[in-house]
Amino acid sequence: MRARWAALIRGFDDGRLALDNNPAERALLRCVATGRKNYLFAGSDVGGRRAAGMYSLIERGKLNGLNQRYLADVLTRIETSQ
Repeated sequence: MRARWAALIRGFDDGRLALDNNPAERALLRCVATGRKNYLFAGSDVGGRRAAGMYSLIERGKLNGLNQRYLADVLTRIETSQ
């Protein structure tokens, strides 16, 4: 504890810092848990892989701050290119 004392008390020095990362973990893991439930009902292995790819693309876009129009354009291009 002594070796990490500065990091430990930093949260008390600056009230804007969170004492844990639970909100960030919940935001990221909620989509994973929802996707996992949806993959069970994809209909086939290929459908499950396709759904996993789409969820990954959508969630990565959210994390990177991409807007919905951009994502809709990408999905449309994927659909029409096949």
